[in-house]
Amino acid sequence: MFAVIYRWRLRPGMEQQFTDGWHRVTAAIHTRCGSYGSRLHRADDGTWVAYARWPDEEARDRCSAPDPQGVAMMVEAIAERLPETRMRIVDDMLTEPGGAPGAAPGTGAD
Repeated sequence: MFAVIYRWRLRPGMEQQFTDGWHRVTAAIHTRCGSYGSRLHRADDGTWVAYARWPDEEARDRCSAPDPQGVAMMVEAIAERLPETRMRIVDDMLTEPGGAPGAAPGTGAD
């Protein structure tokens, strides 16, 4: 399996637009390109970080902007795009709390 870490600095006040665009793009990539999904985080240093998993690097590379409007929403909100990190998964000990897929712990869905 394959994973990518993406990082951005956002324009002040555009966090919700970015999040909405990221959600649209991630859903489209999952549906149309076969990704295993992604998680979006806000880091302590103010950057935004997404971790995405794919069956392999080729699947990720074949996938191109399946939601142009969502991409445009993200691009407008991004002040700086930091280099992505591509990784091959060597071992996987990540487990999810019980509940609905995509539900963050502590939201009542776990």
